[in-house]
Amino acid sequence: MKISRAAAASAAAITLLTAPAVAGLTGGSATAADRDRHGTHQQGHHGGHHSTRGTVRFQTFNASLNRTRAGELVEDLSTPDDPQASAVAEIIQRTRPDVLLLNEFDYVPGRVAVDLFRDNYLAVGHGGARPIDYPYAYVAPSNTGVPSGHDLDNNGTVGGGNDAFGFGDFEGQYGMVVLSKHPIVAGKVRTFQRFLWRDMPGALLPDDPATAAPRDWYSPAELEDVRLSSKSHWDVPVRIGRRTVHFLVSHPTPPTFDGAEDRNGARNHDEIRFWADYVDGRRYVYDDRGRRGGLPRGERFVIAGDQNSDPRDGDSVEGSIQQLLDHPRITDPRPSSRGGVEAAARQGGANLAHESDPRFDTADFNDNPAPGNLRADYVLPSRGMKVRGSGIFWPVPSDPLSRLTGEFPFPSSDHRAVWVDLRP
Repeated sequence: MKISRAAAASAAAITLLTAPAVAGLTGGSATAADRDRHGTHQQGHHGGHHSTRGTVRFQTFNASLNRTRAGELVEDLSTPDDPQASAVAEIIQRTRPDVLLLNEFDYVPGRVAVDLFRDNYLAVGHGGARPIDYPYAYVAPSNTGVPSGHDLDNNGTVGGGNDAFGFGDFEGQYGMVVLSKHPIVAGKVRTFQRFLWRDMPGALLPDDPATAAPRDWYSPAELEDVRLSSKSHWDVPVRIGRRTVHFLVSHPTPPTFDGAEDRNGARNHDEIRFWADYVDGRRYVYDDRGRRGGLPRGERFVIAGDQNSDPRDGDSVEGSIQQLLDHPRITDPRPSSRGGVEAAARQGGANLAHESDPRFDTADFNDNPAPGNLRADYVLPSRGMKVRGSGIFWPVPSDPLSRLTGEFPFPSSDHRAVWVDLRP
């Protein structure tokens, strides 16, 4: 399963991007020319080409725009001819989301990487698709690659990605960005990069199986510093007409790459739980500015991101993603694709023993020996918001657009773009 983790700095360094619209392209709110892009419920894996007035498409896409060293993503996006970035841009142009979360987009201070991607890729048509403009964007530091100063993997040495607050070989690796056609309410954004894992009541802290003491993988000194979020959790309010929708985005760590203590599985569970508690308005929550409390009752929200958890398959702690899927305030539109069904049957291996329906798979992972294809990526609106459609961009091999998804080595990403069309 693919790792995803982001980067560091202080909460004060959070950057809100509000660049002017590129000449000739759509501005911050949808125009009549844009309203041909939304499909009816489950209509087509390309995103559909019909819409109802007032429909807004929310999308998550783990785009795998992470690189192996600091500065490499800026180098790749500085020219308009990076093949992977072009494929990612074309998927976005064909699905045409209004509000988009990109996971695994390396964080670079000063909005450099985001601006390059918008200017050199999204603003340029690819493969016959129309350009797309996002006047609003949000990026912020997160925990990947930030040295903790502790031996968090208990291997006897301090240093490297496993001892960072979130796995990463450099600060900023595996970051994330929100792009929007609608204004982001800058002063109301909340980030939870520094929330301590121990401060979650009943936290599923990992246990050292070599000792008799419970939940003691981390020492008391380490628990003074260990953060819950492997990247960050963001509440990004988006103003859509007269209403505000809270875009609740994150990217929990994969529940693998550890040992019998299952520290990553436990963390994945509690990172997912954070949003369940947040929309319940739990008072224990505090943000990076010290403000306490979760989301007030009555607020509209959409939870989005690569949650790295399938309801029935894979390595998650049992019940992890059900904390959201079964929550009384959350709707699961269950986006689907024909491409996921075809891939599971054709690739076989671990897929043959899966319990989850492959229609709902969003990620094409290793099939031999494991974990096979999984549902990892979610867009989950609050109850009361009207769902008008949903889907997963996973074309079948006979479709010409399958060139954008392919198989390993993937032309774009091992994850698929997932969207839900809503009337806020």
